[in-house]
Amino acid sequence: MPPAHPVSSETRITILLATWNGAAHLEEQLQSYLAQNHPHWDLWISDDGSSDATLDIITAFRDRESANREVRLLSGPRRGHAANFLSMLCHPELPAGPVALSDQDDVWLPGKLRLALSALHNAGPVALYGAQSHHTDRQLRVIGRSRLPRRAPCFRNALTQNVVSGHSAVLSAGAVELVRRAGMPEGIPYHDWWLYQLVSGAGGEIVIDREKVLYYRQHHANAMGAHQGLAPRLQRVRQVLGRTYANWLGANLAALERVRDLLTPEHQTLLADLRNAPRHPGLTRPRAFHQLGLHRQTRLTTASLYLAAALGRV
Repeated sequence: MPPAHPVSSETRITILLATWNGAAHLEEQLQSYLAQNHPHWDLWISDDGSSDATLDIITAFRDRESANREVRLLSGPRRGHAANFLSMLCHPELPAGPVALSDQDDVWLPGKLRLALSALHNAGPVALYGAQSHHTDRQLRVIGRSRLPRRAPCFRNALTQNVVSGHSAVLSAGAVELVRRAGMPEGIPYHDWWLYQLVSGAGGEIVIDREKVLYYRQHHANAMGAHQGLAPRLQRVRQVLGRTYANWLGANLAALERVRDLLTPEHQTLLADLRNAPRHPGLTRPRAFHQLGLHRQTRLTTASLYLAAALGRV
């Protein structure tokens, strides 16, 4: 089936940038948009109440670029990172077509948009694209890299974790339409995880590119930093065994239930089976998880999920 809105070298794409007190690195990110070898883009910014020079930087950029493209500044909902992005995706005046999400403190490589649009051209009409990144310190010195998922992306994985990084995410026009039909879910922890769940649950295509497309700056203010190394792995295990992860799963499942009509019949049945799975501690619940095919990307993290289920934590 061809894409509902075919993409090409002339396709216009809207970049959605969420900002909050990002003046320290914002100019570098804006300049990396201008360096893209796909020049046909517009920019929407939703600012969540910055008190630094963020708005001055955006206003100056808008004034410089107004003859070349639309640069639109919105007031964010001030309910966190996820709500800020989803408010733009669901804005009634958002132009039809593909959308690229952007954090305020990264730096894109010049081919980012072109790679994404090429991948979406070869995907189905409802598709979510994600790619890889160089991890850097504040001065953009490379200190690591992202890693490809070990297992293929799918709804049974999306229910338990996210593998599509929000800073690299690009949605096809059909995926944007799907998100807008789903509306603004309440209480979800991460917008990119929600997009992975919604698109895969609706039978859309998840495209994971091997290419590195940006510099992902690591610092204390990251909404979600890189996951490499032993300490982050142990932190993820602690989250799964504690209440944090259970709360995330609960919020996501409640949001999916509210839009279950958008999911495939198979995934609607999966949600119902998961809802009806035994909740008391013991082996019955992890056995149900296994029978439903719920999994994370590694054996260790899948084992921690099943252990949390046995302990009645999830």
